[in-house]
Amino acid sequence: EWQLVESGGGLVEPGGSLRLSCTTSGFTFSSFDVSWVRQGLGKGLEWVAGIRSHGGTTYYADSVKGRFTISRDNAKRTLYLQMNSLKTDDSAVYYCAVPREVDGVDGASEWDDYNYWGRGTQVAVSS
Repeated sequence: EWQLVESGGGLVEPGGSLRLSCTTSGFTFSSFDVSWVRQGLGKGLEWVAGIRSHGGTTYYADSVKGRFTISRDNAKRTLYLQMNSLKTDDSAVYYCAVPREVDGVDGASEWDDYNYWGRGTQVAVSS
């Protein structure tokens, strides 16, 4: 059974940092591209960042480029998202997700674009 478990969320002030993790099991993590997506309260799904299976290629939404860094440790079967210079607009539930299509790692923004995702971790940016 595929499992993705996000952690690391919390309450942080604007300008602060958080590091999210997504631990996985039940599938060969190193063989799959993976993305971070988020959904703010009352908002639709927003793709945040994606990384190829080998980790050598990453993609970012314009809204987070230069502030967020996606990475992965295939030996630990874990995906990461380092978030710096956080803004109130970054408040959302963050999910790690496995896209259905090869190009999905770069921008897929509908739930139907993903095969699997976790339960999410809440990030709240507020003063």
